[in-house]
Amino acid sequence: MRNLKVHILFDFVDSSWGGGNQFLKSIKLYLVRNNLYSNDIQKADIVLINSHHKIFEAVKAKIIRSELAFVHRIDGPIGYHRKDGKLLDRIIFKYNKTLASGTIFQSSFSKNESILNGISICGQMSSVITNAPDDKIFYKNYHKVSNKIRLISTSWSSNPMKGFDTYEWLDKNLDFNKYEMVFIGNSSIKFKNITHIPPLSSLELADFLRKSDIFIFASKVESCSNSLLEALHCGLPVVAFNGSSNPEVVKQGGLLFFYPEEIPSLLKDIELNYKTFQDRIRVYSLSQIGEKYYNFMLDSCQIKKKIRIFTVVSLVFLVAYRFLLRAFSKLTSKARIIGFDI
Repeated sequence: MRNLKVHILFDFVDSSWGGGNQFLKSIKLYLVRNNLYSNDIQKADIVLINSHHKIFEAVKAKIIRSELAFVHRIDGPIGYHRKDGKLLDRIIFKYNKTLASGTIFQSSFSKNESILNGISICGQMSSVITNAPDDKIFYKNYHKVSNKIRLISTSWSSNPMKGFDTYEWLDKNLDFNKYEMVFIGNSSIKFKNITHIPPLSSLELADFLRKSDIFIFASKVESCSNSLLEALHCGLPVVAFNGSSNPEVVKQGGLLFFYPEEIPSLLKDIELNYKTFQDRIRVYSLSQIGEKYYNFMLDSCQIKKKIRIFTVVSLVFLVAYRFLLRAFSKLTSKARIIGFDI
């Protein structure tokens, strides 16, 4: 089979942004390096779509070229951590049913929970493929743990579900004579003892990670965290919340907690066995993940998906319904600000 070209239908942001943006930039980089990418969707053989993004553009491209194959990277279930998440999940699942010949889940957690929440992947291929950062930027730096242990956490999102109750507890209770801690990203709380640094470029962030000792990750619901993988790729043992996909990602490269009060003893365990935890870190390189993605897309495109008017109409209806709900929510919020009661 000739080298089929892939187009990623996504609005990329060059600066530091969310995990999906960062990972898809990495996959695009892999495809470009291997001459497998098309900047023009109309010249591509396969289109990678992501979550609920670019729905109308994808449907239009399929109508214009019925032979175009689509593979869908699923994020979620989003209903576990966003107010409008359940509706978004319905849109994502309908998007998937309308266009996808193959579905990539970022973790077994995401796949199992999506099935429980109603996704139907009958008649198409599916696979669990984890994420990976650019390993020319995020690479290991083995070192002995510092005398004053350097802790680090990162998050693009300031959503409370990212574990800010845990970071707040650490800010109040951690022994800062023994530890120093940096939080990089957007925070929903103000720290007193933890140093808060706004979002950094990937190069700057990777440098911070390699200069740190232990990564603390408190996010409660993750499909497959890019932040967590970036830390592991930089050789940092992890203390992570024991939920969603986190155990799948951490494996033996760290320890898990349910309550923030457990963290000090876990940090001590890692400190005493630091090299052992570093040596246990297991992550896939970008080349390995890129190859998995491409091979799966090649297999998926053998399934010929026909577009059906009914599914397109129901998908458009759901998207329009969400748009109207959001518009009404903004209208009522503005009305309350100026004194009207709606």
